[in-house]
Amino acid sequence: MHDNDGDTAAPPEEPTPVESKGVAAEQVSTDVDRAPTSRKRLRLVPGHTGRLVLQVATAVFLCAAIASTVFFYLQNKGNKATIDANADARAAACRYAPILADYDAKKLDDYFAAVLDGATGDWKKQFDSTSKELREVLTQGEVVSKVNDVQCAIKTGDESSAEAIVVIGQTITSMGTQGKPAPGQLSMVMRLEKIGDRWLVNKVNSPLATPPRP
Repeated sequence: MHDNDGDTAAPPEEPTPVESKGVAAEQVSTDVDRAPTSRKRLRLVPGHTGRLVLQVATAVFLCAAIASTVFFYLQNKGNKATIDANADARAAACRYAPILADYDAKKLDDYFAAVLDGATGDWKKQFDSTSKELREVLTQGEVVSKVNDVQCAIKTGDESSAEAIVVIGQTITSMGTQGKPAPGQLSMVMRLEKIGDRWLVNKVNSPLATPPRP
């Protein structure tokens, strides 16, 4: 028989199934609560590789933006230069048109000098070579031409050359009109070339070598 009155160590109490489930549930809950935080930290604080990729992407984006800006700047700059050149060529054509169509048979020296001053190339040679014949015709017919209106437009052009369409309204007085002013119109296409800082005419499709009838 065993002595029930002696000191005997009680065996450790085992947790009940309910307690075991509670501990496990608490542990799982803690792990679940920690998991999103870890994942958030991984997303918000990239590692060395992530920072490197981000820097490279940023550099590529900046280079593309700079290249695009330079391209459009140069394109707009080129367009502006052409537009400005066309405007200058048009102004030169409008200034030269009255010189061609405004003349007086009694003052032809100044007229010829002014025409040649704004001419170059083939047109200058052509006008100069026919000036003697033209002088005789205008003098015999006592022709006087006055310009009433000039309209100019650039058909095509770049920074050094242009083609202008010119329409001149004029009033012609001569022996053929019995000394009375008669309206007329002169249309031509001028080819202009920039030489130095001047736009000069190097070709005219309807030269004044064929004057109005006296």
